[in-house]
Amino acid sequence: MATIKSDNNSSNNGATLGFEAKLYQAADKLRNNMDAAEYKHVVLGLIFLKYISDSFEEKQDSLLKEFADPNSVYYIKDEAIRSQSTEDKDEYLAENIFYVPKDARWPYLQANAKQSQIGTLIDDAMHTIEQENPRLKGVLPKNYARPGLDKRQLGELVDLIGTIGLGAEEYRSKDVLGRVYEYFLSQFASAEGKRGGQFYTPRCVVQLLVEMLAPYKGRVYDPCCGSGGMFVQSEAFVEAHGGRYDDISIFGQESNPTTRQLALMNLAIRGIEANLGQEHADSFHNDLHPDLKADYILANPPFNSSDWGGDRLREDRRWVYGTPPPGNANFAWVQHFIYHLTPNGTAGFVLANGSMSSNTSNEGEIRKKIIEADLVDCMVALPGQLFYSTQIPVCLWFIAKNKKDLRFRKRTGETLFIDIRKLGVMIDRAHRELTSEDIARIATTYHAWRGDKNTVDYVDVPGFCKSTTLEEIHAQNYILTPGRYVGIEDIEDNGIPFEKQMKQLSAKLHEQIAESERLDTTIKKNLEVLGYRGK
Repeated sequence: MATIKSDNNSSNNGATLGFEAKLYQAADKLRNNMDAAEYKHVVLGLIFLKYISDSFEEKQDSLLKEFADPNSVYYIKDEAIRSQSTEDKDEYLAENIFYVPKDARWPYLQANAKQSQIGTLIDDAMHTIEQENPRLKGVLPKNYARPGLDKRQLGELVDLIGTIGLGAEEYRSKDVLGRVYEYFLSQFASAEGKRGGQFYTPRCVVQLLVEMLAPYKGRVYDPCCGSGGMFVQSEAFVEAHGGRYDDISIFGQESNPTTRQLALMNLAIRGIEANLGQEHADSFHNDLHPDLKADYILANPPFNSSDWGGDRLREDRRWVYGTPPPGNANFAWVQHFIYHLTPNGTAGFVLANGSMSSNTSNEGEIRKKIIEADLVDCMVALPGQLFYSTQIPVCLWFIAKNKKDLRFRKRTGETLFIDIRKLGVMIDRAHRELTSEDIARIATTYHAWRGDKNTVDYVDVPGFCKSTTLEEIHAQNYILTPGRYVGIEDIEDNGIPFEKQMKQLSAKLHEQIAESERLDTTIKKNLEVLGYRGK
């Protein structure tokens, strides 16, 4: 088993252990006539099963040692009773560990991986785990016995996933499997393209949102939570800054039932408690948290959704700043977020670039009223190719319900614009990522502007950031595109006089023109030798 590797240059979609890519490639080879949308549930369900089995066995081994230690207050002399005691379900549930019955444990399944009934055994394991752990009811995939799933390949996949965590006792299985799970999510999103983007927000974008909002304590809400990435990174942020998990409460909702399953497994694999409601549901038409007021909202709603059913919600109480057009849900989402914020709450979310400038179908008027209400705290223009669901650039909106909040510098009547379209690195031909340095620079700029504790003084940087007044935004017809405000990056003076530079550039240009003419002549001669003469 490979050892954990660190990566300080890029978020790298969570591939920080050193073996996820190899594991994914090996697993992908087992895929036959099955598309990624279906196959991801096969793989991720098994990864989850491996995680809860490893966690159970780790706790069971700990209990065995404790019960067998004569110096322990829990010492049990009789070996049979000691063995029976390690099957006490309450011992596991008390520590937030899922109880796994014997026939659902990974060693049993792997011992039968070559059997033709392996699919049925896995389905039975999922059923019994849900029965023993009500929190998982309806969460786990249970269709491994279906005829279309090749049982030989399924057995090979069980053997392959069985290698995760072996030989790495110094790492908790939760940490290893959690990162493998995230890496697989990113790879499946890439394989599925546009559909994949509906369940997975790129890790670097989530990290940027979390670092800027800094959800230390309070209620965190995502009404279109996909596979739960916002919640995972929020918990990671709290831990990284010395906080406690129970300092934040997590609320979410997801309309797609299979994606909701992914979210619940993704959270459970890390031991994160969250309230995602009792079922999958559309946040516009069946708000599962109607009275919730959140301290932080992080979200990546579907871009430019045209079939959100706006005609049925014309008089909704959430539309304080105007009725959103039925053909585009962007400003329905914005107003949904604002509605669910506490008086001092902040929201950070992804929207299509059109939301910053569109004046069609009442969108311009809604944006104007939100700006005039002094709710827009910060706008960030993102580079293209960050998302699996679209190659067009998108932006980040940050809403602050109360800019007079005494915890920060009063920024009433001001908005910060940040343009990062030139940042990031290409990780393949189609996808770009923001590096950890990029994220730190952007978040530091925002916190300095807000006047957070332990930050440097904020200064405008041409081409990158600009603190702007409402009057300036009004002069731009309430358009929020950062490029209109940040200006052009300063070009460093190289000390060479202009006249001298022009002579050098002119000489170089004439050299290139002469070389071009020489190459044209050579190409023509070669074509004539081959019998191709021009007219």
